Amino acid sequence: MIRPATPADVPTICRLIRGLAEYEKLTDEVVLDEGQLRDHLFGPRPYAEVLLAEEGSEIIGFALFFHNYSTFLGRPGIYLEDLFVEPSRRGQGHGKQLLLALAKLAVDRGCGRLEWSVLDWNEPAIRFYESLGATALKEWTVYRVTGDALRRLAER
Repeated sequence: MIRPATPADVPTICRLIRGLAEYEKLTDEVVLDEGQLRDHLFGPRPYAEVLLAEEGSEIIGFALFFHNYSTFLGRPGIYLEDLFVEPSRRGQGHGKQLLLALAKLAVDRGCGRLEWSVLDWNEPAIRFYESLGATALKEWTVYRVTGDALRRLAER
């Protein structure tokens, strides 16, 4: 079953985010604060939303996403920041169900696209996404400014 997250789910979402970081070999980059995540998801100005995959009463996966905007399409879009299913539960359709629910949500909200990034070494994810009709944008390069570089840029 796929359902929207509630504030009571935040500890579980944090656990899943840490599981994703472990899978992606990025645990040293996780500085996640549960209270901030709760505020960012359910506070006065939510920045993101989460769909959860449940099997019985156990939460086994999540999709964290937020709206972006395409000036070329003149319509909002949805950016999928994270999609993760517990390794022991993969191959059972939970990831597909999360993406289908997110695609339906995008269509219902009048979005022009659904997009995300994937690590270039993550062949199982790439094959999974392509099996659902997703295409890689080979001509685009992602740029990022974080930490001290972000602060320096803001001070210019």
